[in-house]
Amino acid sequence: MRQAVLLRAREGNTPMRIKRRDLISGFGIAVGALHLSPLEAIAAGMLDPQAAGPEYYPPALTGLRGNHAGSFETAHALALQGQHLPYPASASDSRYDLVVVGGGLSGLAAARFFREQRGHEARILVLDNHDDFGGHAKRNEFTVDGHTLIGYGGSQSIDTPSGYSPQSAALLRALGIDTTRFYRYYDREFTRRNKLGSKLFFDRAHYGVDRLIDDPRANSWLGTGDSTDPAAAVQRMPLDAKSRAAYLRLITDTRDLLAGKSTEDKILLLRGMSYDDFLRHVAGMPEPVVLLFRSESMGLWGIGYDAISALEAARNEMPGTLHLGIGAALATHGGAEDEPYIFHFPDGNAGIARLLVRDLVPGSASGNSMEDIVGARLRYDQLDLAQHAVRIRLNATVLDVRHAADRATVDVMYARAGRTERVQASHAVLACYNNIIPYLCHELPPAQAEALRWPQKVPLVYTNVALRNWRAFAKAGMYYFSAPQDFFGYGMLDFPVSMPGYAFSENPDQPILLHLVHTPAVPGLPPREQYRQGRATLLGMRFEDFEQHVVRQLQGMLGEYGFDAARDIAAITVNRWPHGYAYEYIDLHDPADWGHDKGPHITGRARCGRISIANSDSEANAYVNGAVDAAWRAVAEQLEQAG
Repeated sequence: MRQAVLLRAREGNTPMRIKRRDLISGFGIAVGALHLSPLEAIAAGMLDPQAAGPEYYPPALTGLRGNHAGSFETAHALALQGQHLPYPASASDSRYDLVVVGGGLSGLAAARFFREQRGHEARILVLDNHDDFGGHAKRNEFTVDGHTLIGYGGSQSIDTPSGYSPQSAALLRALGIDTTRFYRYYDREFTRRNKLGSKLFFDRAHYGVDRLIDDPRANSWLGTGDSTDPAAAVQRMPLDAKSRAAYLRLITDTRDLLAGKSTEDKILLLRGMSYDDFLRHVAGMPEPVVLLFRSESMGLWGIGYDAISALEAARNEMPGTLHLGIGAALATHGGAEDEPYIFHFPDGNAGIARLLVRDLVPGSASGNSMEDIVGARLRYDQLDLAQHAVRIRLNATVLDVRHAADRATVDVMYARAGRTERVQASHAVLACYNNIIPYLCHELPPAQAEALRWPQKVPLVYTNVALRNWRAFAKAGMYYFSAPQDFFGYGMLDFPVSMPGYAFSENPDQPILLHLVHTPAVPGLPPREQYRQGRATLLGMRFEDFEQHVVRQLQGMLGEYGFDAARDIAAITVNRWPHGYAYEYIDLHDPADWGHDKGPHITGRARCGRISIANSDSEANAYVNGAVDAAWRAVAEQLEQAG
């Protein structure tokens, strides 16, 4: 695929373009009036992956990925424009026992749970609108100067596996995942050994100067340790003297800022105000300091602390909340876990998705362990073959799910490669986004349809930048950075994970991946409206827009340490997720009693005859275990009602 990386030449002002082309068997094709490679045509839904053979390999595509072009247009035409395509008169395949709509972790887990209960002869079809499986668990792969770099484009890590349900934990074990091995595979001394720390970047557009400084607070969870001299770091901030003094006071003050109040009153007060307002009205911070902290919630929530409570800030141990004397109470309100954040495949939770596919589809990947799946090149041409009991059909956008007249059959219509097709099954599991389900399934009661429309997916962008080396990072002493008010709010060198057959970058002269995160928040609006507007913004952006931000920000941050974007950037993959992670209830804005067992997600996921709903939205839990638990529930519903 042709992707142009806009980089500034080392001399003069003429833009330099580095081009990348991914071709199948050395040839290109013309589709319509456009000259496209086969991989581009498949990604746009114009060509069947089976026609590409073993060379079809979406993880290696660069440019604009995630909810890529070709994956959402047909669904948007249905939901936003009311466009209905012709309904096929007959089914295209023989009958399936189960059709799963959505090939993310929840959909793949549902297929496996169903097969586990019904036997390996059960016929299962998984349909997904993307050119790759895994949903948000997306693999990005690069080859740079002879080195293979594997990164994650979405779902990041197995977070706190000790808290997984029995069903989710059992699935990991069944796939051969032993999380204790990551204690060996994750190099927890990488940052200290290489003298890499956490930095703050102030950009010229907002602060009048490009300046990288030590983070006075550091990020010890990443292994970067504490700043050796917070006061010296604060003095380098391009802020007025009053703001610098206030910031230093905030991060060093050990007083209880709510002294005299009971624990219960403190929690009620914190829950009822944003952390922005806590900083302003309780801690007495000037606005420049408030803005420094606002973006720190965006990695978890996709919005800033203008819309997140001070109670949530206390759970995250934000400055000003550390000495309120409510630590014991927070533990009962969902406080932090002690388990380290190290359970990470090089491709993130795409490793789990690939293990599921290898288990479901014979011949799709070699190997038999959690280690050898990392380097395995998956055979996409094997996923949808008639001889397999389980088939995975990509680039297929489902548009209609309904019971047949006999109520013992579910008809599923989908579009791919410019035509509509229909399949029939005894059961269906909808493991797609909640918001689209009312447009697919018109049999749902109005209250259920409204509950499904209620949550808003969290829009976000995970960008992987393949670097030829990390010398500038070593010279700057930077592993992680946060950039208040800049486009990429934070970023980091990849997680230092080496597994048998895959080695992490060993020294600054070797290639490495840099992970950058953008969340299109709109401060001042309610969360769901921020998500709506942010989604629209992302859908209107081109690859070149993201690319320019990458180059500008990295050059401004690391130019004085020898970084040269034209020389050092080998490739960029932008994982754009306008429909990002599942909505989780926000205590500042949603009813206090909404949570795992109460809220619109409970109403929305009700079974409708032979149709059940499984996705992380249906659990209001944007993590692996949420997706897997939903799959278990949906399959159990169907098997129970079937007798």
